Amino acid sequence: MHAGKLVFAQLMEFAPWHTFRRLVTKYRGDFNVRTFSCLDQFLCMAFAQLTYRESLRDIEACLRSQSTKLYHLGIRGKVSRSALADANETRDWRLYADFAQGLIRTARRLYLDEPLGAQLSDTVYALDATTVGLCLSLFPWAPFRRAEAAIKLHTLLDLRGSIPSFIHISDGKLHDVNVLDLLIPEPGAFYVMDRGYLDFRRLFLLHQAGSFFVIRPRANFKCRRVYSMPVDRHTGLRCDQLIELISFYPRQGYPQRLRRIGYRDSQGKLLVFLTNHTALPALTVCQLYRQRWQVELFFKWIKQHLRIKRFFGTSENAVKTQIWIAVAVYVLVAIVRKQLNLPHSLHALLQILSLTPFEKTPLLQLLTDFQPTDEAVTLDMQLKLL
Repeated sequence: MHAGKLVFAQLMEFAPWHTFRRLVTKYRGDFNVRTFSCLDQFLCMAFAQLTYRESLRDIEACLRSQSTKLYHLGIRGKVSRSALADANETRDWRLYADFAQGLIRTARRLYLDEPLGAQLSDTVYALDATTVGLCLSLFPWAPFRRAEAAIKLHTLLDLRGSIPSFIHISDGKLHDVNVLDLLIPEPGAFYVMDRGYLDFRRLFLLHQAGSFFVIRPRANFKCRRVYSMPVDRHTGLRCDQLIELISFYPRQGYPQRLRRIGYRDSQGKLLVFLTNHTALPALTVCQLYRQRWQVELFFKWIKQHLRIKRFFGTSENAVKTQIWIAVAVYVLVAIVRKQLNLPHSLHALLQILSLTPFEKTPLLQLLTDFQPTDEAVTLDMQLKLL
């Protein structure tokens, strides 16, 4: 990487393009394509994500205004609305999904040593979903309610570094709990979920796979206390019990004992947690559930700073392509942040990159605080005096 390259090109150098080319061959992405390749499509869509473009016309106008620099961005084809729209409609979205998953694996390795809010060395995931509302007449393939369309982003977030390790895009009607059937449980890992995922048959499958879960029960939850462990009520804990389920269907789904922990927070609200881990300190279990809010912050962040609420196409393929490229850009910036050891947040990095894609400043210099030396200050004062 040298100072003669544009900032956008320097950023894209961190992506594994050998993997991208292999995926293009796998999905025949460039079959019968003459001018506008899959790489051109990805770079244009990534540019749109970084610079907050709102439409295909917006992308076309911005890139054509810098037509002499497109070659140095890596874009070889002619940028036009029709070419980009056709690419989003016809190129297989799984190409970009697999590419984003490759970036996710790289990012997770880099963030293995990130601190976690709880004193725990195991992998901790937060599972949740968010809904993006759509117009039913434009997106009839994503029904939600009677006169409404929507898509759901079901996300399994690795809490070390806030890196999404699993994403499933569905229509708005798919219930959150069904996503548990799509997960491949990781032995020894913790899955932290809200009460929308309370299904004892599916939770027992996690338990049998050697995984652990922390979840809140519903208000009508019924159980029988088997044994109570002593707790320090000054810490906010109210109970730490081994329980058995007494309702017929929950007991059929989960025939073994569970651990029930009661905790009263600083606002006076009583929170109850269920887990299948019996050796972990009760306060650590409460801290794990508190970390679940990172996935809520992740959804809020990507909705504010990535283009996933206004789509450049109306087909299912175009929507999934845009979302997966947005995820790839998010993870790529996270990789750059770690590899360059940058102190700034992802939000700050994206703000900087959104204003400087066509500059030739070295990326490390651009993304770190530049403090002028004493000699530079002295020279500047001398020039003003002269």
